[in-house]
Amino acid sequence: MIERETVQKIIDAADIVDVVSDFVSLKRSGANYKGLCPFHNEKTPSFMVSPARNICKCFSCGKGGSPVNFIMEHEQMTYPEALRYLAAKYHIEIVEREMNEEERKAQTDREAMLNINETASRYFQDTLFNTDDGRNIGLAYFYERGFNDATIKHFQLGYSLDRNDALYQHLKQAGFSDEHIFATGLCSQSRHGGGYDRFKGRVMFPVMNVAGKVIAFGGRTLKHDPAKYVNSPESSIYKKSNELYGLFHAKHAIIKSDKCFLVEGYTDVIQMNQSGIENVVASSGTSLTEGQIRLIHRFTKNITVLYDGDSAGIKASLRGIDMLLAQGLNIKVLLLPDGEDPDSYAKSHSASQFSEFINANETDFIKFKTRILLEGLENDPIKRSGVIQDIVRSIAVIPDEITQNVYAQECSRTLDIDEKVLLRQIQRQVEENRRKAHTERERQQREELKAEYPDTPAVDANPPANQPAASGHATIESRATTDSEYLLPYEQEIARYLLRYGLLDFCLADDGVTELTLAEYIESELNFDGMTFSNTVFDKIYRSVLGMLEQFKLELKQHRQEAEEHRRQLLDKGFRTIAASQVTDIAAIELKEAKLREEVEAQVESEVRQFRLGYVERRLVNDPDDDVRHVANDLVTDKYQLSKIHTRYATLESEWQRLGRTVPQAIYDWKNALVDLQLKELNSRLATASGTETIELVQQIKQLHAIKSQLADVLGQRVVNPRK
Repeated sequence: MIERETVQKIIDAADIVDVVSDFVSLKRSGANYKGLCPFHNEKTPSFMVSPARNICKCFSCGKGGSPVNFIMEHEQMTYPEALRYLAAKYHIEIVEREMNEEERKAQTDREAMLNINETASRYFQDTLFNTDDGRNIGLAYFYERGFNDATIKHFQLGYSLDRNDALYQHLKQAGFSDEHIFATGLCSQSRHGGGYDRFKGRVMFPVMNVAGKVIAFGGRTLKHDPAKYVNSPESSIYKKSNELYGLFHAKHAIIKSDKCFLVEGYTDVIQMNQSGIENVVASSGTSLTEGQIRLIHRFTKNITVLYDGDSAGIKASLRGIDMLLAQGLNIKVLLLPDGEDPDSYAKSHSASQFSEFINANETDFIKFKTRILLEGLENDPIKRSGVIQDIVRSIAVIPDEITQNVYAQECSRTLDIDEKVLLRQIQRQVEENRRKAHTERERQQREELKAEYPDTPAVDANPPANQPAASGHATIESRATTDSEYLLPYEQEIARYLLRYGLLDFCLADDGVTELTLAEYIESELNFDGMTFSNTVFDKIYRSVLGMLEQFKLELKQHRQEAEEHRRQLLDKGFRTIAASQVTDIAAIELKEAKLREEVEAQVESEVRQFRLGYVERRLVNDPDDDVRHVANDLVTDKYQLSKIHTRYATLESEWQRLGRTVPQAIYDWKNALVDLQLKELNSRLATASGTETIELVQQIKQLHAIKSQLADVLGQRVVNPRK
């Protein structure tokens, strides 16, 4: 593993203009640079590069970030791969942290298994083209499917000889151990010693990860075998639920077109690619998983799912697509003509004909689902009602409320149901989904707590409703995941302040002596009311900033010493210049010296402040956690900051002058939003309550209104004057 000091050296050396210029033609635009975005097709440049912040961003598609993130996005590398790429570019020697025995074995095992798969892939390809059985059986089959030699080689297709241990013997001769050969699943251990081939007599489809490494295989039989396809078992290098067939070959086309076609099998991907439609991947015959959805989401939000005419198969796969909707993706569906699948249709049509058919016939997923499920149920009100509930469940998982309302309007017209009735059902389902998510989150937290502290006594997850509140000030209920969408803008604003200003000296603690950074001030405010971030990425940012404090203070001390030395040098140089001038008037000399001290002081203070301001940002926009890095890049790259009209110093200074008001206000707004959510929930319960429950709910509502008043009072007392 790369040592932390080496990682920081790479990050410090990488210049964003230099890195981006290797791929994009840049022109100066004020203090920044501008060029055509390398991530999507555009005619007017919207890709901005800021040397001052060492970041870039396309204000059309949103991609960009630090030099590390840019290389990861553009070259589709992992975080360590991007670091190694930049280290090579800047001639930085990679210093590896010595791994422990467990880490060393895991890395050795992984590398050995990847080498075995790569060796096997070359062996299968060589067998296909250079043996009689390969040509007569395997190659003949691929030609029959309509694949040409260029396509066969592009996807590294191959053939496994119909012999028990042909591959096993080849791998042993190459020097690989039984342990690693069997771990890949290419061969299994024989009861009589040695091994036998899993894929014998099959044409081979290598499965590659997004970086192009062969991690698994699919093998299709050419005989009357009940197991038409056999796939590699899961291993330390292959998790089926996290991979999509063809993504390595499709990723750049997906980025350029901002669209991904999703099909079922290997040959669908290959045939469409050969016909000229390259932005296509396959789920390999399995239902979509969250891991696969996250993979697609890295490249685009727009997905078109291709189906053949098998209505039973379509209905079975519809539920998996709800997961795509829940991730905020834009889903369309294309139903191919009867008797056609993506493979056969691509074989018999040109790319332009296929594209024309797609544009003319792809339809919105909800409309498609409504039509498919209601087919033949016109006279069956019970089944029709069940279908409508199914459609409501799909709409309810969509995170955007406006999109939900649009679908409700359309379904109201299609289904001939009152829109208000649909909206009420959708809202009930949304609340039910939230309750389930909250319950599941609490269950996981209890399990994690129990695993970490096995001797901790169990806590009742559902305490009595009339249990008295803890003594002390009124508390605000943290909403966990239940209302995270509503709380998102409030939490995001706090995360933004942490990212940009988290380690600035902000105010004095209650003791009137201890200096608090902005991050420590925010921590004290959240702890005061027992608040936590419902958004897991913002919570990671918050904890990362707090975790930097100790190291930051050590580095700040060193930076201050260097700043003091720089101040001394500037003053010495300035005094010598004044002394060497022709000015003899004492008052004029004193005026020049006073102005010099003022300018040097301002310059040195600015340097220290810039060190503070950039400390969090530099680390989090290069964080190894993908989610943290992407959100951090989004929070620090906006049009206002990169505008040529405003200098970096002026933009930060103007907001700095308002921090004493805006930060307490942002925390107040968040707390107030939490109280509003509690009030909304209590008022909803009040509408159906009766008797004693009504009285209790009214009392709780009064208490919450009192808390809102307290918050307003506290805000007036908490405005602070930021300290330099």
